[in-house]
Amino acid sequence: MAIDDLLDEHEQSELVRSWVRNNALGLVGGIALGLAAIAGWQWWQGQQQQNRMSVNGRYAEAVTRFESGNLPADKGRPAIDSISKGNPTLGALAALQLAKSQVDSGKPEEAIATLSNLHDLDPDMRTVVHQRLARLLVDAGKGKDALALLDDERNPAMLDVQGDAQMALGDRAKAQQAYLKALGLVDVGDPQHRLLRLKLIEAGGTPPHTEDNT
Repeated sequence: MAIDDLLDEHEQSELVRSWVRNNALGLVGGIALGLAAIAGWQWWQGQQQQNRMSVNGRYAEAVTRFESGNLPADKGRPAIDSISKGNPTLGALAALQLAKSQVDSGKPEEAIATLSNLHDLDPDMRTVVHQRLARLLVDAGKGKDALALLDDERNPAMLDVQGDAQMALGDRAKAQQAYLKALGLVDVGDPQHRLLRLKLIEAGGTPPHTEDNT
């Protein structure tokens, strides 16, 4: 026979009240902890949203200023560092824009310094920054420094710059190797394929036969 069958309605209610009295502190504490956890999560989410909006605002302001050619006297390092702390990718994008504006203003050495100061980049952004920095180094007559950044043999853009660096250093044979590797990784219809063929010919090499030799 079930225990409910042995207790009348009064006895059941008394048992319930007794249980609540004995466990009230635990119930209240559990509810309070649950509410505190929810409030804490909502506060953290709000803080994260505010931080993202703040970083996005600083990024937009910096890029607008750099695009207009308004180069900061402090070389932009504080602004880039501030953005990078909140979002490394946005910091790198802002630095790339600053470097472009520095080059356009006839300050390539400042552009090299801007990109050289970027660290802890995600792989995709690291590739873009290294390619751009390597091109600046080649143009500045620092081919050896450029080659140290071009470490991905499966990336046609990096191989392209690698060939340019070798040409700048006077090593036409290695330049040909780099351009040939890059050609093998680029579709024939890609505009970069045609440019690589021209560079290979200029380096003294012979482009491989393809269906589209125009």
